[in-house]
Amino acid sequence: MKSNIKILAILLAMVISSVVFAKQVSAQRPYVSFQVFYDQLSPYGQWVDYPNYGYVWIPDTGPDFAPYGSDGHWIMTNYGETWVSDYDWGWAPFHYGRWNFDDSYGWFWIPDNEWGPAWVTWRRANGYYGWEPMGPGISISMSFGRQYNSQYDHWMFVRDRDIDRSDIYHYYVSRNDHDMIIRNSTVINNTYVDSRRHTTYVAGPPREDIQRSTGRRVSPVSVQENDRPGQNLSNGRLRIYRPEVVKNTDQGQRPMPSRITNMNDVKRPSERNMTNRPANLNQSNNNKPEQQQNNVNRQNTENRQNAAVQQNARNQQNAVNRRNAANQQNATNQQNATNQQNVTNKRNAVNQQDASNRRNSANQQSNKQLQKPATVKASNKNKTEQPKKSKTVPEKKKID
Repeated sequence: MKSNIKILAILLAMVISSVVFAKQVSAQRPYVSFQVFYDQLSPYGQWVDYPNYGYVWIPDTGPDFAPYGSDGHWIMTNYGETWVSDYDWGWAPFHYGRWNFDDSYGWFWIPDNEWGPAWVTWRRANGYYGWEPMGPGISISMSFGRQYNSQYDHWMFVRDRDIDRSDIYHYYVSRNDHDMIIRNSTVINNTYVDSRRHTTYVAGPPREDIQRSTGRRVSPVSVQENDRPGQNLSNGRLRIYRPEVVKNTDQGQRPMPSRITNMNDVKRPSERNMTNRPANLNQSNNNKPEQQQNNVNRQNTENRQNAAVQQNARNQQNAVNRRNAANQQNATNQQNATNQQNVTNKRNAVNQQDASNRRNSANQQSNKQLQKPATVKASNKNKTEQPKKSKTVPEKKKID
């Protein structure tokens, strides 16, 4: 009996262990090689063997294409400012690797294996936000110290109040103003450390700064894993394919594109057919009425928020005006009180002077009256002290 119970316990433990192990295996993130980039991006551009970089990808886009500028927008996630592209292939070139520019071929992408919300450098000027793609071989710390070169100006600038717009590409500042803006700007060296992937990201402007600049509340969007290449933004969640990428396959083979275009055969950007028009990841044919209603709701919400911001601004201005009027009235009252006090002081001074003058005059009069009897007595005394003259009686002559 005891042996049967022991056997059952061992079997139960084996079953539980197998289930737990299966869950752990399924929960582990799959590793893929660069082959996923070569295969998934081939329909949307050309792979060429570029000197010093190896295989790079040139998208089939028009001459006005710019990475982190065309057909996409910024959202705030837990990692910081994250670029959401409207292109079907945007899950890869805007979150892995680096972009570079060639005068003949335009923009091209160099693959790498580190995922990030966006590999750009950020700047902040008075009233503006700006960003520029990091070049190949440029680390985050190096990008913070790079000097601006007007000949290779690949910056994008918008008014800070427009940074969270879904149609941000309609609000870019003219490049004629870039030199002035950049000379008065500073690098935003805000970063986020992803301990799970052992990677540091450039996080861009802090959420609190964006809320102050736009006057709108910014709620971070959660980033969730997508099980296949692509991305989708809905209901406050960004589902995006971001596997752990290794440079070689498990068998040690070196991945490579199935079709490599000779560099001499690459057309100039102005000559290319735009075969991969951006597909807005927020819209689909099946959900068009719902998406239109969502757009209307978002617009109404934005209008209410803007109206609230304007009303708050008016209230603040009215409060400032009332405070200024009260200060001016207080200043006027204080000045009037000061003037009245000065008049009173002058009147008191005149009255005091008149009273002093009258006292002095009375004192002088009293002194004069006191001095008169003494003079009379003195004169009388002088009279009494003078000897009286004796009258001499003439002698009578004798008659003989």
